[in-house]
Amino acid sequence: MPLLLVIRLRGDPDRRPEERKALELLRLHKTFHAVLVPDNPSIRGMLERTLSSVVTYGEIDRETLVELLKKRGRVTGNKPLTEDYLKTLGFSSFEELADALLAGKVRLDELPGVKPVFRLRPPSGGFRGTIRKNVNAGGECGYRGARINELVRRML
Repeated sequence: MPLLLVIRLRGDPDRRPEERKALELLRLHKTFHAVLVPDNPSIRGMLERTLSSVVTYGEIDRETLVELLKKRGRVTGNKPLTEDYLKTLGFSSFEELADALLAGKVRLDELPGVKPVFRLRPPSGGFRGTIRKNVNAGGECGYRGARINELVRRML
């Protein structure tokens, strides 16, 4: 089962109650926060129907996931996720953890001490379009498929 990366692009003002609740359930409390979620029908439905005007999402590839874990992975106490800490969890490297995440063998929120939210920066070079429109209409929000990897690399 593929893994989706969901990034919140828009802030709190003018959010409907169902949007606020969905963002809370995904732990997307601030703009430019990102989470990894399994790609299943219930998550897809929530993203498409409720959050398509607030977040952008797509399938993350292995290389981008490894880079995301190395640069933006955090453990309790806001310390960086290191290979030494991974060894205490039973993983020998970031690549092994990324493979386990992509295969669905483990989830980030199941790992003790590892924070499931990644705090990203605004993209270097800025957004290509407006964050008020959907990707298909020349904007940034909504489903972007594999193109999420290019955006994430600019946000690391």
